[in-house]
Amino acid sequence: MNRERGMPPVELVIFDCDGVLVDSERIYCRIDREVLASLGAEFTEAEVVEYFVGSSNDRLTAIVEERRGRPLEAGWHETYRPLYDAALDAELRAVAGITDVLDALEVPYCLASNGSHTSIRRNLTRTGLLDRFDDGRIFSARDVAHGKPAPDLFLHAAASMGVAPERCAVVEDSPYGVRAARAAGMRAFGYAGGLTPAERLAGPGTRVFGAMHELPALLAEGVTA
Repeated sequence: MNRERGMPPVELVIFDCDGVLVDSERIYCRIDREVLASLGAEFTEAEVVEYFVGSSNDRLTAIVEERRGRPLEAGWHETYRPLYDAALDAELRAVAGITDVLDALEVPYCLASNGSHTSIRRNLTRTGLLDRFDDGRIFSARDVAHGKPAPDLFLHAAASMGVAPERCAVVEDSPYGVRAARAAGMRAFGYAGGLTPAERLAGPGTRVFGAMHELPALLAEGVTA
């Protein structure tokens, strides 16, 4: 492996789900804007990407309540779940090139997402990817005290897989995710082939790339911390 000098080899690759494994962020973004407008909180597409992609439900709720100037009812998002499910059933696809990446990896991999186990498994099933992760390699923010951008989820995934943080590589498409990877002491690979601009993923210990087929070579090269 052509790694940078002094860096330990990557022994585990941790993938985010939405926007990295499944091309869901474009769908979520469109439905988010429709739903939030109906609640009296208008957001542009750029704002949805900035505030919500890779974020937690608690943060989303707080931002929406601030924008609309009054609280939301508890469990408000459940009312709109059928809208998301219908769109995902009709449109969701695996991210272009991701199956070839998974086939090419020579080290173990897993998934760590701020989404719930139910939503993760549904989206993997919709895209034919569930079998690749359905053996104890799915980790949700519901498993830890704090989701991304806190490091808890990635550290939990690494510990569960028996790999030290410095030997893990994280593949993310959101600033919250790359911040969590850095905080966990892991190498971050920022996928800029979706909605998030490359400059919002850049930073220390992070390699930004625009096409999924580039990832195996980048993992082999490593990234400076």
